[in-house]
Amino acid sequence: MRLPVLAAAVLGLALIVSPASAKDKKQPLTPPPVAIDMTIDQDLTHDPENVLLLDLSDGGRVAIRLKPQWAPEHVARIKALAGQGFYNGIIFHRVIDGFMAQTGDPTGTGNGGSPLPDLKAEFNNAPHLRGMVSMARTNDPDSANSQFFIMFYPKVALDHKYTVFGRVIAGMEWVDAIQRGEPPANPTRILQASLASDNKGPPAITAAAPPAAPSVTELNTSPSN
Repeated sequence: MRLPVLAAAVLGLALIVSPASAKDKKQPLTPPPVAIDMTIDQDLTHDPENVLLLDLSDGGRVAIRLKPQWAPEHVARIKALAGQGFYNGIIFHRVIDGFMAQTGDPTGTGNGGSPLPDLKAEFNNAPHLRGMVSMARTNDPDSANSQFFIMFYPKVALDHKYTVFGRVIAGMEWVDAIQRGEPPANPTRILQASLASDNKGPPAITAAAPPAAPSVTELNTSPSN
């Protein structure tokens, strides 16, 4: 049985770990992360097989540039699950204002995952900046499976501890509009997850007006708490 994946507070910042495995004080040693190219291609027409599109229940579409150069096995997992329709209908079950929005659990509880085996950690030097997309896990570094989270604000405490595998390149205003809560009373859902290369249009829903985009200061500033 998979261990649950939950977010908990560490050093005053929420880390995605499991209370069930917190009593396991020992963690296997992992090699130090290697330097990576932080260049992000924001053109949706370039390398569409590495652009993940999330069509949300609020009518928005979020585009994520997947970076196999950073974490090849994690990117392959996300692409495989999206291709199976695994993420369709799944809610954002843990959404903390000023921190991140977490999804990818079909049970909506934070305790579930896919039937596929857990992944070996691929920690890298990509920082957890606003818009970065990273894999959730338990206290075991090699326990990421299907759950991932999108950063609202920078959190350096997560760097080198969670596998970053991509970054939002379009639709960050829709990420900002995801309903908050643990879980939210009226959670935002992923109606459809697909690759840009699949050429799938958004599901037929009534789109809401896009929320106001944050200022430049908001994009690069971490909240005081």
